[in-house]
Amino acid sequence: MRLFATLLCIFQILALRAQDTTDAAFIRANYTKREVLIPMRDGVRLFTSIYTPKNLSKTYPILMRRTPYSCAPYGVDAYSDRIQNMHLVRAGYIFVFQDVRGRYMSEGEFVDVRPHNPDKKTKKDTDEASDTYDTVEWLLHNAAGNNGRVGVYGISYPGFYASMAILADHPSIRAVSPQAPVTDWFIGDDFHHNGAFMLMDAFGFYSGFGKPRPAPTMQGSPGFSDWKTPDNYVFYLQAGALRNFNEKYLKGGIPFWNDLMAHPDMDAWWQARNPRPHMKNIRPAVMTVGGLFDAEDCFGAWAMYKAIESQNPQTTSNRIVMGPWSHGGWARGTGERLGNVAFGQATSTFYEKEIEFPFFEYHLKDIGRLALPEAYVFETGSNRWVTHASWPPLQSEPTKFFFREKGGLGTTPDSKAGSERYTSNPAKPVPYTEDIHLRRTREYMTDDQRFAARRPDVLVYEMPVQDRPLLLHGPVVADLWVTLDDRGAAAPGRLLDADFVVKLIDVFPDTLQTEENGVPLGGYQMLVRGEIFRGRYRNSFEKPEGFERGKPTRVRFELPDVVHAVLPGHRLMIQVQSSWFPLADRNPQQFVNIYEAGDADFIPLEITLLRGGEQASGVVLPVLRQ
Repeated sequence: MRLFATLLCIFQILALRAQDTTDAAFIRANYTKREVLIPMRDGVRLFTSIYTPKNLSKTYPILMRRTPYSCAPYGVDAYSDRIQNMHLVRAGYIFVFQDVRGRYMSEGEFVDVRPHNPDKKTKKDTDEASDTYDTVEWLLHNAAGNNGRVGVYGISYPGFYASMAILADHPSIRAVSPQAPVTDWFIGDDFHHNGAFMLMDAFGFYSGFGKPRPAPTMQGSPGFSDWKTPDNYVFYLQAGALRNFNEKYLKGGIPFWNDLMAHPDMDAWWQARNPRPHMKNIRPAVMTVGGLFDAEDCFGAWAMYKAIESQNPQTTSNRIVMGPWSHGGWARGTGERLGNVAFGQATSTFYEKEIEFPFFEYHLKDIGRLALPEAYVFETGSNRWVTHASWPPLQSEPTKFFFREKGGLGTTPDSKAGSERYTSNPAKPVPYTEDIHLRRTREYMTDDQRFAARRPDVLVYEMPVQDRPLLLHGPVVADLWVTLDDRGAAAPGRLLDADFVVKLIDVFPDTLQTEENGVPLGGYQMLVRGEIFRGRYRNSFEKPEGFERGKPTRVRFELPDVVHAVLPGHRLMIQVQSSWFPLADRNPQQFVNIYEAGDADFIPLEITLLRGGEQASGVVLPVLRQ
């Protein structure tokens, strides 16, 4: 079985390479590449690559991606191997790629997640929306063979720039697809989740990306590489407190890292970098795309769709597509599996042909009949595409599942109050995966959680074996009642703090005989959704509050939405813990500024989770009525 899986993987890789060669040959044979510097209203020029069909007997729409990651390869004779979804490439579009202001070959100053300015008064008042507008205006007058219609798309950070294209409000921008869009770097994307600092991603990314670029260049900057160990758990634990990373490794030379350290709470600086409040009175059709197992921007996709939907009740052209993908997985590979979990079909191939292709063809060429629903989502567990007329679906009923005695989980609470206790020790934090590796994996989003269930600092609650499908479609809410006790370890008079990680898990039947990647699937505890929350923000992300020793306190927070079926023979499990390392930084567990805390500020806590009675902890799950 293992040999067959290996041979199949090799065959798929060779087939993809052969297809890439064919795609590259088609692009070179059918497109002409041009490179230009497009002037913005303030005189700054942005480097732009334009691929135009050689056949100019007809006109074509423009499909544009703006990026901080380089529109390489540079040079009019250097062609990209796969400039976009090849269904679109073969159908004929003018493809435009642009280095955003201050990155790579573009002039100007780069600003991370540049705040939107809705009140521009002079030509010097620019933002990403105005740069998009100015680029589109130039293209309409200078890109040969265009039909006057523009589409914008992008994945991850380019997804943020696609969102900004919505705010450009140019009448020729007819269709926009923000894909895994960076939306809110404090609440749920990339570098913070509910105020908790996502250490691995932030340090790994900004040690290279964050280096200043004094002049236009075709070269990127390398990131940190002096790990001295293949084990990320060891490296980050030995590095110690968060402030040490600047002192030991970055040497104060990464401006945005310094900004991150200077803004520990969701103050005005962070609020200005949240585009959601501006998503009003939109004109283009919008299709937001994301991955259910995106370790970076799962939150952003759901949040962008919901922001547009709630602030534009009149629109019928706002859609959400969520598949069983890691970050950007719909644009590479076939999407048949992630880690040890197989989905039974080529989900990425289906998306490109049946969803993305008709979306742009309809809105930019008036071709076909757009039959896409409001919500096109892949239900894992059952491994099927499902559609809904709204999201969350009207048939989804928020249902609280209570933690019960002896590790039980059910829709009724225990009649008597009870509790479980664990010690959260920053010196021995709970790892986010059992593997030994250096870079953060994509696959942890579906990893087996048995390693965590066996730890004494992880609480486990589970339902009996299901005798019928339990369908979960919508947001998940953790509703915890806790008490914290430091046993005198904290500084006198100081309040306490703690993080809370809640994980939704599908436990496979013990009798299952199959395996994936050499991992037995009998009893596999598949992570369906996990999220961390920094307890100090339980009442406000702007004004954090510490915990009083021994005082029962409610911590309630939302996890990104799920689309999953717990099948007959499976069990639903919830795990609760207070560290997720080194995915997220360690909480000192005293109410101090974590970004300035020293190694001596980290203390162990006894955390008690209350259940039953009036303080009944649990999770609210979106149960789909059948």
